[in-house]
Amino acid sequence: MNKYIFAERMKNFQASDIAAILKVTADPEIISFAGGLPAPELFPIDEMKEVVAHVLEKHGRKALQYSTTEGHVPLREKIASRMNRKYQTRLESGNIMITTGSQQSLDLLAKMFIDDGDVILCESPTYLGALSAFNGYNPRYVDVETDEDGMVPEALEKALKREKRAKAVYVIPDFQNPTGKTWTFERRRAFMEVINRYNIVVFEDNPYGELRFKGVVPPSLKSFDTKGRVVLLGTFSKIFCPGMRIAWLCAEGEIYEKFSYLKQTADLHSPTLSQYEIDTYMEMYDLDAHVARIIDVYKERCDIMIEALKAELPPSASYTVPEGGLFTWVVLPENLSARDLLMTCIEKKVAFVPGGAFFPNGGHENTLRLNYSNMPPERIVQGIKLLGNAIKEHLC
Repeated sequence: MNKYIFAERMKNFQASDIAAILKVTADPEIISFAGGLPAPELFPIDEMKEVVAHVLEKHGRKALQYSTTEGHVPLREKIASRMNRKYQTRLESGNIMITTGSQQSLDLLAKMFIDDGDVILCESPTYLGALSAFNGYNPRYVDVETDEDGMVPEALEKALKREKRAKAVYVIPDFQNPTGKTWTFERRRAFMEVINRYNIVVFEDNPYGELRFKGVVPPSLKSFDTKGRVVLLGTFSKIFCPGMRIAWLCAEGEIYEKFSYLKQTADLHSPTLSQYEIDTYMEMYDLDAHVARIIDVYKERCDIMIEALKAELPPSASYTVPEGGLFTWVVLPENLSARDLLMTCIEKKVAFVPGGAFFPNGGHENTLRLNYSNMPPERIVQGIKLLGNAIKEHLC
Protein backbone atom coordinates (compact mmCIF):
# COMPACT_ATOMS: atom_id res chain seq x y z
CA MET A 1 0.00 0.00 0.00
CA ASN A 2 1.35 3.45 -0.93
CA LYS A 3 2.50 5.68 1.92
CA TYR A 4 1.66 9.23 0.91
CA ILE A 5 3.61 12.22 2.14
CA PHE A 6 0.91 14.63 3.22
CA ALA A 7 1.40 18.28 4.09
CA GLU A 8 2.21 18.94 7.74
CA ARG A 9 -1.10 20.77 8.20
CA MET A 10 -2.99 17.50 7.69
CA LYS A 11 -1.96 16.52 11.21
CA ASN A 12 -4.46 19.13 12.40
CA PHE A 13 -7.39 17.57 10.54
CA GLN A 14 -9.28 14.69 12.11
CA ALA A 15 -12.84 13.46 11.95
CA SER A 16 -14.82 15.59 14.39
CA ASP A 17 -16.98 14.25 17.20
CA ILE A 18 -20.02 15.64 15.41
CA ALA A 19 -19.18 13.82 12.16
CA ALA A 20 -18.81 10.52 14.01
CA ILE A 21 -22.05 11.01 15.94
CA LEU A 22 -24.02 12.01 12.84
CA LYS A 23 -23.04 8.70 11.23
CA VAL A 24 -24.56 6.88 14.17
CA THR A 25 -27.67 9.05 14.13
CA ALA A 26 -28.37 8.19 10.50
CA ASP A 27 -30.31 5.31 12.08
CA PRO A 28 -33.95 6.54 11.99
CA GLU A 29 -34.62 4.83 15.33
CA ILE A 30 -32.15 7.16 17.06
CA ILE A 31 -33.66 10.21 18.75
CA SER A 32 -30.99 12.69 17.79
CA PHE A 33 -30.28 15.86 19.74
CA ALA A 34 -26.82 15.90 18.18
CA GLY A 35 -26.71 17.92 14.95
CA GLY A 36 -27.75 21.55 14.56
CA LEU A 37 -30.30 20.53 11.96
CA PRO A 38 -33.36 22.61 11.01
CA ALA A 39 -36.78 20.97 10.98
CA PRO A 40 -37.11 19.60 7.42
CA GLU A 41 -40.90 19.82 7.47
CA LEU A 42 -40.51 23.61 7.47
CA PHE A 43 -38.63 23.76 4.18
CA PRO A 44 -40.86 25.68 1.69
CA ILE A 45 -40.98 22.90 -0.90
CA ASP A 46 -44.20 23.90 -2.69
CA GLU A 47 -43.07 27.52 -2.94
CA MET A 48 -39.65 26.44 -4.20
CA LYS A 49 -41.25 24.45 -7.02
CA GLU A 50 -42.71 27.71 -8.30
CA VAL A 51 -39.49 29.62 -7.64
CA VAL A 52 -37.32 27.15 -9.56
CA ALA A 53 -39.69 27.16 -12.53
CA HIS A 54 -39.76 30.97 -12.51
CA VAL A 55 -35.96 31.26 -12.32
CA LEU A 56 -35.37 28.82 -15.16
CA GLU A 57 -38.00 30.43 -17.33
CA LYS A 58 -36.92 34.03 -16.72
CA HIS A 59 -33.20 33.78 -15.89
CA GLY A 60 -32.24 30.25 -16.96
CA ARG A 61 -29.17 31.05 -19.03
CA LYS A 62 -27.74 33.46 -16.44
CA ALA A 63 -28.66 31.28 -13.46
CA LEU A 64 -26.88 28.27 -14.93
CA GLN A 65 -23.76 30.21 -15.96
CA TYR A 66 -20.62 31.23 -14.08
CA SER A 67 -21.13 34.31 -11.91
CA THR A 68 -19.05 36.94 -10.11
CA THR A 69 -17.04 36.08 -7.02
CA GLU A 70 -18.90 38.66 -4.92
CA GLY A 71 -22.30 37.22 -5.79
CA HIS A 72 -25.64 38.12 -7.37
CA VAL A 73 -26.13 41.87 -6.85
CA PRO A 74 -29.91 41.90 -6.21
CA LEU A 75 -29.48 39.26 -3.48
CA ARG A 76 -26.60 41.21 -1.91
CA GLU A 77 -28.79 44.33 -1.88
CA LYS A 78 -31.56 42.43 -0.10
CA ILE A 79 -29.14 41.01 2.47
CA ALA A 80 -27.64 44.44 3.23
CA SER A 81 -31.11 45.93 3.68
CA ARG A 82 -32.16 43.04 5.91
CA MET A 83 -29.06 43.30 8.10
CA ASN A 84 -29.52 47.06 8.48
CA ARG A 85 -33.15 46.62 9.45
CA LYS A 86 -32.61 43.81 11.93
CA TYR A 87 -29.18 44.50 13.42
CA GLN A 88 -28.74 48.29 13.09
CA THR A 89 -25.77 47.97 10.73
CA ARG A 90 -24.92 50.46 7.95
CA LEU A 91 -24.15 48.10 5.10
CA GLU A 92 -24.38 48.42 1.34
CA SER A 93 -24.36 45.68 -1.28
CA GLY A 94 -20.65 46.38 -1.79
CA ASN A 95 -20.04 45.20 1.79
CA ILE A 96 -21.73 41.84 1.18
CA MET A 97 -19.99 38.82 -0.32
CA ILE A 98 -21.93 35.64 -0.96
CA THR A 99 -20.17 32.53 0.37
CA THR A 100 -20.70 28.79 0.11
CA GLY A 101 -21.97 28.38 3.64
CA SER A 102 -20.54 30.16 6.68
CA GLN A 103 -17.97 27.40 6.98
CA GLN A 104 -16.22 28.77 3.89
CA SER A 105 -16.00 32.19 5.53
CA LEU A 106 -14.44 30.72 8.67
CA ASP A 107 -11.87 28.79 6.66
CA LEU A 108 -10.89 31.68 4.39
CA LEU A 109 -10.75 34.21 7.24
CA ALA A 110 -8.33 31.97 9.10
CA LYS A 111 -6.33 31.54 5.91
CA MET A 112 -6.23 35.32 5.53
CA PHE A 113 -5.18 36.22 9.08
CA ILE A 114 -3.60 33.28 10.90
CA ASP A 115 0.03 32.18 10.71
CA ASP A 116 1.41 29.24 12.69
CA GLY A 117 1.30 30.07 16.37
CA ASP A 118 -0.91 33.15 16.09
CA VAL A 119 -3.53 33.54 18.80
CA ILE A 120 -7.29 33.40 18.34
CA LEU A 121 -9.22 34.71 21.34
CA CYS A 122 -12.60 33.07 21.83
CA GLU A 123 -15.39 32.15 24.17
CA SER A 124 -15.04 28.81 25.88
CA PRO A 125 -16.92 26.69 25.00
CA THR A 126 -17.21 27.76 21.37
CA TYR A 127 -18.45 26.42 18.04
CA LEU A 128 -16.75 23.14 17.16
CA GLY A 129 -17.08 23.78 13.42
CA ALA A 130 -15.11 27.02 13.74
CA LEU A 131 -12.34 25.24 15.62
CA SER A 132 -12.22 22.65 12.83
CA ALA A 133 -11.91 25.39 10.21
CA PHE A 134 -9.21 27.26 12.14
CA ASN A 135 -7.11 24.24 13.12
CA GLY A 136 -5.59 23.84 9.67
CA TYR A 137 -3.71 27.12 10.17
CA ASN A 138 -2.21 25.98 13.48
CA PRO A 139 -3.38 28.75 15.84
CA ARG A 140 -3.10 28.85 19.61
CA TYR A 141 -6.44 29.39 21.33
CA VAL A 142 -6.84 31.65 24.32
CA ASP A 143 -10.27 31.42 25.90
CA VAL A 144 -11.53 34.65 27.43
CA GLU A 145 -13.75 34.64 30.51
CA THR A 146 -17.41 34.71 29.52
CA ASP A 147 -20.36 34.98 31.88
CA GLU A 148 -24.15 35.06 31.47
CA ASP A 149 -23.96 38.50 29.78
CA GLY A 150 -21.21 37.69 27.27
CA MET A 151 -17.44 38.02 26.98
CA VAL A 152 -16.06 39.97 29.96
CA PRO A 153 -14.46 43.20 28.62
CA GLU A 154 -11.84 43.42 31.36
CA ALA A 155 -10.72 39.86 30.66
CA LEU A 156 -10.60 40.60 26.93
CA GLU A 157 -8.43 43.67 27.48
CA LYS A 158 -6.03 41.73 29.70
CA ALA A 159 -5.72 39.03 27.06
CA LEU A 160 -5.09 41.57 24.31
CA LYS A 161 -2.36 43.25 26.37
CA ARG A 162 -0.76 39.93 27.28
CA GLU A 163 -0.97 38.06 23.96
CA LYS A 164 1.34 39.85 21.53
CA ARG A 165 0.44 37.45 18.72
CA ALA A 166 -3.32 37.87 19.07
CA LYS A 167 -4.71 38.20 15.54
CA ALA A 168 -8.45 37.64 15.83
CA VAL A 169 -11.36 37.33 18.24
CA TYR A 170 -14.05 34.77 17.33
CA VAL A 171 -17.44 35.20 19.00
CA ILE A 172 -21.10 34.14 18.63
CA PRO A 173 -23.06 36.82 20.55
CA ASP A 174 -26.54 35.58 19.58
CA PHE A 175 -27.78 32.21 20.92
CA GLN A 176 -24.26 30.95 21.13
CA ASN A 177 -23.34 27.51 19.88
CA PRO A 178 -23.15 25.44 22.05
CA THR A 179 -24.55 27.20 25.15
CA GLY A 180 -27.55 29.06 23.69
CA LYS A 181 -26.56 32.23 25.61
CA THR A 182 -26.95 35.77 24.21
CA TRP A 183 -24.86 38.84 25.00
CA THR A 184 -26.57 41.87 26.51
CA PHE A 185 -26.62 45.27 24.80
CA GLU A 186 -24.28 46.71 27.45
CA ARG A 187 -21.78 43.89 27.04
CA ARG A 188 -21.73 44.31 23.25
CA ARG A 189 -21.01 48.00 23.54
CA ALA A 190 -18.29 47.46 26.15
CA PHE A 191 -16.72 44.70 24.05
CA MET A 192 -16.48 47.00 21.05
CA GLU A 193 -15.03 49.84 23.14
CA VAL A 194 -12.14 47.49 23.93
CA ILE A 195 -11.82 46.23 20.34
CA ASN A 196 -11.65 49.75 18.90
CA ARG A 197 -8.52 50.39 21.00
CA TYR A 198 -6.57 47.51 19.45
CA ASN A 199 -5.41 46.45 16.00
CA ILE A 200 -7.36 43.21 15.91
CA VAL A 201 -10.12 41.72 13.78
CA VAL A 202 -13.37 40.26 15.13
CA PHE A 203 -15.17 37.36 13.47
CA GLU A 204 -18.81 37.83 14.52
CA ASP A 205 -20.68 34.64 13.65
CA ASN A 206 -24.46 35.05 13.59
CA PRO A 207 -26.30 32.06 12.10
CA TYR A 208 -29.16 32.05 14.64
CA GLY A 209 -29.87 35.69 15.54
CA GLU A 210 -33.21 35.90 13.73
CA LEU A 211 -34.58 32.88 15.60
CA ARG A 212 -35.56 34.83 18.70
CA PHE A 213 -38.50 33.53 20.76
CA LYS A 214 -38.95 36.58 23.00
CA GLY A 215 -37.47 39.98 23.69
CA VAL A 216 -35.91 42.52 21.33
CA VAL A 217 -33.23 41.67 18.76
CA PRO A 218 -30.04 43.36 20.04
CA PRO A 219 -27.76 45.29 17.67
CA SER A 220 -24.90 43.45 16.03
CA LEU A 221 -21.33 44.03 17.18
CA LYS A 222 -20.86 45.27 13.62
CA SER A 223 -23.26 48.14 14.36
CA PHE A 224 -20.75 49.47 16.94
CA ASP A 225 -17.79 49.07 14.57
CA THR A 226 -16.21 52.44 13.73
CA LYS A 227 -12.94 51.14 12.26
CA GLY A 228 -13.91 48.25 9.99
CA ARG A 229 -12.60 45.63 12.42
CA VAL A 230 -15.69 43.42 12.63
CA VAL A 231 -16.37 40.83 9.95
CA LEU A 232 -20.00 39.74 10.32
CA LEU A 233 -21.13 36.35 9.05
CA GLY A 234 -24.71 35.39 8.23
CA THR A 235 -26.40 32.47 6.52
CA PHE A 236 -29.64 31.23 4.97
CA SER A 237 -29.02 27.75 6.39
CA LYS A 238 -30.99 28.24 9.63
CA ILE A 239 -33.66 30.65 8.35
CA PHE A 240 -34.29 29.02 4.97
CA CYS A 241 -32.66 25.88 3.51
CA PRO A 242 -29.17 24.63 4.44
CA GLY A 243 -28.88 22.47 1.33
CA MET A 244 -28.62 25.55 -0.88
CA ARG A 245 -25.26 26.40 0.80
CA ILE A 246 -25.68 30.17 0.56
CA ALA A 247 -24.32 32.44 3.27
CA TRP A 248 -22.67 35.85 3.35
CA LEU A 249 -19.82 37.88 4.79
CA CYS A 250 -20.03 41.59 5.68
CA ALA A 251 -16.78 43.55 5.58
CA GLU A 252 -15.13 46.71 4.22
CA GLY A 253 -12.01 47.82 2.40
CA GLU A 254 -8.94 45.64 2.39
CA ILE A 255 -10.56 42.75 4.25
CA TYR A 256 -13.34 42.56 1.66
CA GLU A 257 -10.88 42.83 -1.21
CA LYS A 258 -8.48 40.17 0.06
CA PHE A 259 -11.35 37.83 0.95
CA SER A 260 -12.48 38.09 -2.67
CA TYR A 261 -9.02 37.02 -3.85
CA LEU A 262 -9.09 33.99 -1.56
CA LYS A 263 -12.61 33.01 -2.57
CA GLN A 264 -11.58 33.06 -6.24
CA THR A 265 -8.93 30.45 -5.48
CA ALA A 266 -11.40 28.32 -3.49
CA ASP A 267 -14.47 28.06 -5.73
CA LEU A 268 -14.55 31.07 -8.12
CA HIS A 269 -18.06 31.83 -6.84
CA SER A 270 -20.93 30.29 -4.87
CA PRO A 271 -23.73 28.48 -6.75
CA THR A 272 -25.38 30.90 -9.17
CA LEU A 273 -28.64 28.97 -9.35
CA SER A 274 -29.08 28.93 -5.57
CA GLN A 275 -28.48 32.68 -5.40
CA TYR A 276 -31.11 33.37 -8.06
CA GLU A 277 -33.56 31.04 -6.32
CA ILE A 278 -33.21 32.69 -2.91
CA ASP A 279 -33.43 36.16 -4.46
CA THR A 280 -36.56 35.15 -6.38
CA TYR A 281 -38.12 33.59 -3.28
CA MET A 282 -37.64 36.91 -1.48
CA GLU A 283 -39.36 38.66 -4.40
CA MET A 284 -42.29 36.26 -4.59
CA TYR A 285 -42.80 35.41 -0.91
CA ASP A 286 -42.33 36.87 2.56
CA LEU A 287 -39.13 35.54 4.14
CA ASP A 288 -40.01 37.22 7.46
CA ALA A 289 -43.28 35.27 7.56
CA HIS A 290 -41.36 32.06 6.87
CA VAL A 291 -38.94 32.84 9.71
CA ALA A 292 -41.90 33.56 12.01
CA ARG A 293 -43.22 30.04 11.33
CA ILE A 294 -39.82 28.58 12.18
CA ILE A 295 -39.72 30.56 15.43
CA ASP A 296 -43.15 29.30 16.49
CA VAL A 297 -42.12 25.67 15.99
CA TYR A 298 -38.70 26.00 17.63
CA LYS A 299 -40.10 27.89 20.61
CA GLU A 300 -42.59 25.11 21.25
CA ARG A 301 -39.86 22.47 20.98
CA CYS A 302 -37.50 24.44 23.20
CA ASP A 303 -40.20 24.87 25.86
CA ILE A 304 -40.97 21.16 25.73
CA MET A 305 -37.29 20.22 26.08
CA ILE A 306 -36.76 22.59 29.02
CA GLU A 307 -39.82 21.20 30.83
CA ALA A 308 -38.59 17.65 30.17
CA LEU A 309 -35.11 18.50 31.49
CA LYS A 310 -36.69 20.01 34.59
CA ALA A 311 -38.61 16.79 35.17
CA GLU A 312 -35.96 14.22 34.26
CA LEU A 313 -32.53 15.58 35.21
CA PRO A 314 -31.20 15.12 38.75
CA PRO A 315 -30.85 18.27 40.89
CA SER A 316 -27.06 18.06 40.53
CA ALA A 317 -27.32 18.84 36.78
CA SER A 318 -28.02 22.28 35.30
CA TYR A 319 -29.01 23.61 31.88
CA THR A 320 -29.40 26.89 30.03
CA VAL A 321 -32.81 28.31 29.07
CA PRO A 322 -32.23 30.00 25.70
CA GLU A 323 -34.35 32.83 24.33
CA GLY A 324 -33.87 31.57 20.79
CA GLY A 325 -31.61 29.60 18.48
CA LEU A 326 -31.21 25.82 18.35
CA PHE A 327 -29.42 24.62 21.47
CA THR A 328 -29.41 24.20 25.20
CA TRP A 329 -26.34 23.29 27.25
CA VAL A 330 -26.25 20.80 30.10
CA VAL A 331 -23.66 20.68 32.89
CA LEU A 332 -23.48 17.35 34.73
CA PRO A 333 -21.84 16.59 38.07
CA GLU A 334 -18.06 16.83 37.71
CA ASN A 335 -17.52 13.10 38.23
CA LEU A 336 -19.56 12.22 35.12
CA SER A 337 -18.13 11.94 31.61
CA ALA A 338 -20.54 12.91 28.83
CA ARG A 339 -18.52 10.74 26.42
CA ASP A 340 -19.14 7.67 28.58
CA LEU A 341 -22.76 8.72 29.00
CA LEU A 342 -23.16 8.93 25.23
CA MET A 343 -22.24 5.25 24.82
CA THR A 344 -25.04 4.31 27.20
CA CYS A 345 -27.45 6.68 25.45
CA ILE A 346 -26.69 5.30 22.00
CA GLU A 347 -27.71 1.87 23.30
CA LYS A 348 -30.96 3.48 24.46
CA LYS A 349 -31.38 5.05 20.97
CA VAL A 350 -30.77 8.68 21.93
CA ALA A 351 -27.79 10.88 20.95
CA PHE A 352 -26.23 14.24 21.82
CA VAL A 353 -22.83 15.91 21.42
CA PRO A 354 -20.41 15.62 24.37
CA GLY A 355 -19.39 19.10 25.45
CA GLY A 356 -15.65 18.57 25.80
CA ALA A 357 -15.15 18.96 22.04
CA PHE A 358 -16.35 22.58 22.24
CA PHE A 359 -13.52 23.65 24.55
CA PRO A 360 -10.49 24.68 22.47
CA ASN A 361 -8.05 23.84 25.26
CA GLY A 362 -9.80 20.69 26.48
CA GLY A 363 -11.45 19.67 29.72
CA HIS A 364 -15.07 20.08 30.87
CA GLU A 365 -16.01 16.51 29.92
CA ASN A 366 -19.06 16.75 32.20
CA THR A 367 -20.97 18.89 29.68
CA LEU A 368 -23.16 18.20 26.64
CA ARG A 369 -25.09 20.03 23.95
CA LEU A 370 -28.71 19.30 23.06
CA ASN A 371 -30.49 20.41 19.89
CA TYR A 372 -34.26 20.88 20.01
CA SER A 373 -35.05 22.09 16.48
CA ASN A 374 -35.00 18.81 14.57
CA MET A 375 -37.05 16.35 16.61
CA PRO A 376 -40.87 16.51 16.94
CA PRO A 377 -42.31 17.14 20.44
CA GLU A 378 -43.17 13.54 21.32
CA ARG A 379 -39.64 12.37 20.48
CA ILE A 380 -38.13 15.22 22.50
CA VAL A 381 -40.04 14.10 25.59
CA GLN A 382 -39.13 10.46 25.00
CA GLY A 383 -35.47 11.26 24.33
CA ILE A 384 -35.00 13.43 27.42
CA LYS A 385 -36.57 10.72 29.57
CA LEU A 386 -34.05 8.23 28.18
CA LEU A 387 -31.23 10.71 28.76
CA GLY A 388 -32.36 11.30 32.35
CA ASN A 389 -32.48 7.57 33.03
CA ALA A 390 -28.97 7.14 31.62
CA ILE A 391 -27.62 9.94 33.83
CA LYS A 392 -29.17 8.40 36.90
CA GLU A 393 -27.62 5.03 36.01
CA HIS A 394 -24.17 6.65 35.79
CA LEU A 395 -24.69 8.42 39.13
CA CYS A 396 -25.41 5.13 40.92
